[in-house]
Amino acid sequence: MSTKTIQEIRAFNRFYTDLIGLLNKHLLNSDYSLSEVRIMYEIHTAGEAQASQIMAAMDIDKSYLSRILKKLEKDQLIARKASEQDGRAVVLSLTKAGEDLFQELTRATEQQIGGLVNHLNTKQQEELVAHMQAIRKILQGNL
Repeated sequence: MSTKTIQEIRAFNRFYTDLIGLLNKHLLNSDYSLSEVRIMYEIHTAGEAQASQIMAAMDIDKSYLSRILKKLEKDQLIARKASEQDGRAVVLSLTKAGEDLFQELTRATEQQIGGLVNHLNTKQQEELVAHMQAIRKILQGNL
């Protein structure tokens, strides 16, 4: 791999993370970090999830996940209950407050992205999406 390739990828990563504010301590002016919201996303998407499923989906450290889950539970955004299939396992779900917050952050994210691309015409938007899909396809092919 060439140094130029690495430099260009890093430059794009810096550009994009700055553009959407991923390095800010809190996502979209909320009280929650990107990792915390991503965990909420994983739980929301699954309906109910075990910590092991979240760890696999996010490739996140068990102790880091545990700290985040404790915070989300303290903030009454997630609930824990014993699994019906395996009483030793714990199942996580979003509470009503967690679901409401998740939906609010989803709307804010969609507005943010809309603001980034609304000046583009339809052809440019389609081209942008096609390039993003191509990047994902190329990189996922190597996983």
